[in-house]
Amino acid sequence: MSGFLFVVPPLVGHINPTVGVAAELTARGHRVAWASADPGLVRRLAGDEAVVFPCAGTVLTGEDGVRPPDLRGPEALKFLWERFLVPLAEAMAPGVRAAIGEFGPDVVVADQQAFAGGLVAERLRVPWATSSTTSAEFTFADALAGMPKVADWLDTLLHDLRGRIGDPSGTADPRFSPHLVLAFSTPELVGSGAGEAGEAGAGAGDRIRWVGPSMATRPTSVDFPWTWLDPARATVLVTLGTANTDVGARFLAECRDALRSRADRVQAVIVDPANVLDAHADLDDKDDKDDKGDRDDKDVLIRSSVPQLPLLERVDAVVCHAGHNTVCEALWHGVPLVVAPIRDDQPVVAGQVVDSGAGIRVRFGRVTAPKLGAAIDAVLHEPGYRAAAERIRTAFRAAGGARAAATHLEELAIGAPSKEAP
Repeated sequence: MSGFLFVVPPLVGHINPTVGVAAELTARGHRVAWASADPGLVRRLAGDEAVVFPCAGTVLTGEDGVRPPDLRGPEALKFLWERFLVPLAEAMAPGVRAAIGEFGPDVVVADQQAFAGGLVAERLRVPWATSSTTSAEFTFADALAGMPKVADWLDTLLHDLRGRIGDPSGTADPRFSPHLVLAFSTPELVGSGAGEAGEAGAGAGDRIRWVGPSMATRPTSVDFPWTWLDPARATVLVTLGTANTDVGARFLAECRDALRSRADRVQAVIVDPANVLDAHADLDDKDDKDDKGDRDDKDVLIRSSVPQLPLLERVDAVVCHAGHNTVCEALWHGVPLVVAPIRDDQPVVAGQVVDSGAGIRVRFGRVTAPKLGAAIDAVLHEPGYRAAAERIRTAFRAAGGARAAATHLEELAIGAPSKEAP
């Protein structure tokens, strides 16, 4: 029996893929615990019985209390690192050290954006693996090759952070463990060259293990009207994930209009956790029932949350922000996508979807209902998109998911060389 400590940021999309891995390790008789700045979120996703060591943390906020919604490009990158990732690492480091001391793990599994996990483990000489819940980092170094000043700035940030919370003599990039990198995707989506040509430290390819999505049953109390679904029509799910509710009003309204105009052949489920569609109607002085009183009509169902995995078994297309989890969960079910990236790693993931042939990209800030409708029609009716999605589905399921990830972690714990899963 070995012990595994998962160090995760307070982000749903970064915790969810590790839930299945932790459950698999527990089923094999191992000890599992978590270190997180949001213990309640971990228990909501992993179950009330999860052992969680609390860490201090920070939230992704700007001066006005929320991350500025219009940040893009280098400014968004600067904000992410200086106002979230580095402060989060510094805040979590004491809690991670305490968790390692109390729990005594054989392996630390550090999320790629929870730098405290890798840096503290390196300092305490505990083997550690990277949990890469988005594959964007594998191509990030290639992008930085054309931006030497940005690359130097990031190197300085990481060097200074290591001096404060890690081993000053260490050399490993905290985003890429020198022992094992678990990538929750496959080359069929990411591209065959990912992790080979580019990485912040040399030679990432020899330690990346492409395990595919980690799918697990999630605790949920979400009620959904399953009888509402009309088997005579195609069903489209529209979601912007859990971290983009501040910018979605216009886009969701365009989606609603595009889908309602196809109500003779399509029905839609729109996830609107912050009720921004109602707010959008208010801002536009649209007080009629068509805009504000139809959240449960027969053509467009609007819900603050949905049981996403069970619902994906019954939808024909997904419109989303190109969040890595949503994309992988859709493709796990062989469902083609319309992707509208907003920020962070989403443009990279959207490019992967398009390059793989599994979907169409639209512009989040500018797309109109007619263009959205045309993209939805294409992924629903042009067979190439579904064929590509099903090809990736096959690759995902063959990669092994949580079981393969658990096996690689077991091998790291006992010092055996980690090999590709069959």
